[in-house]
Amino acid sequence: MSDYQHEVEELERESATAARLFDVRRIIGGLFTVYGVIVTIAGLMATDADLKKAQDININLWTGLGMLALGLFFLIWQQLRPAVPPTAGEMADEGDGGPGKGAKG
Repeated sequence: MSDYQHEVEELERESATAARLFDVRRIIGGLFTVYGVIVTIAGLMATDADLKKAQDININLWTGLGMLALGLFFLIWQQLRPAVPPTAGEMADEGDGGPGKGAKG
């Protein structure tokens, strides 16, 4: 295998790693999970006065559990369907007048 092919394969591996690292689902899922845990703990520590203000609904507990569920959903989704960067062939097809390119007729 030539040095050029070896270098291209190395760049493709690095691109795939970067795509997984900067996946928006990981960031959103992580933030919602952390905030969901914090708000759930606040809901568990609610006093009677706090509940009376919210008409006996523990809004922090329910909101925290919802945020926690949403955050875990994003993290599980990211694990089940990881981001895959386009291959060199797909990028070449787009550059050579692929879909959406071409003369108007």
